[in-house]
Amino acid sequence: MSGLQGLAQENIWFDKSRYDEAERHFYEGMNGIPQTSQSQNASKSEDQSELVSRLKGLELDNKIMHKVVDDLRATLSKLESRMAVLEKSQTPASKTVTFSKAAPVQKPKVEEHNGDDDDIDLFGSDEEDVEAERIKAERVKEYAQRKAKKPALIAKSSILLDVKPWDDETDMSKLEECVRSIQMDGLLWGASKLVPVGYGIKKLQISCVVEDDKVGTDILEEEITKFEDYIQSVDIAAFNKI
Repeated sequence: MSGLQGLAQENIWFDKSRYDEAERHFYEGMNGIPQTSQSQNASKSEDQSELVSRLKGLELDNKIMHKVVDDLRATLSKLESRMAVLEKSQTPASKTVTFSKAAPVQKPKVEEHNGDDDDIDLFGSDEEDVEAERIKAERVKEYAQRKAKKPALIAKSSILLDVKPWDDETDMSKLEECVRSIQMDGLLWGASKLVPVGYGIKKLQISCVVEDDKVGTDILEEEITKFEDYIQSVDIAAFNKI
């Protein structure tokens, strides 16, 4: 075997970095220098893992917030469309009713004739006109009474709320109890469920029905976030007119 072939099979110089590291550890041990590089590397690795976990959590929250905003925009767009249709449909009706009430009763004109035609009434007598006017007035009065007795339409909305806790250690049953303890005139709580968010954290998704003239979304959110020991934030996941 030639010298070059023997050198090719020798691997000590290819692992020189390993031998240098072993030599450094040996002299550090003899000089009493503590070997802390491994623990420092481990702590750096743990810090990096924690940072990556937090970044993933923020990305997930960001995606959820974007979805909520998109759903809210779609709901508002539908609401504006429905309001426009209602305004168009109500305007002709109001004009018709106003016209029927304000329109004066037209009396038939009686033409005057001279000579022998004075005794002939081609359009009926005055008594018939008075009777027709009385009957029409009674019908208008009955219509107004029926309309007054009809109950007014109460505008209501169905709302789906996302209530988020601070962390995975928050007592979710106590959180829901705090939310349901909010009582207002025109507010009715509905079904609820826990929805996983990520990293062991769950949010409370609860529905309610409100009367639009009595309960607004701003007031409802303000009352819920008062329980700051359990609740981090509240968002509107869905909003529909009833």
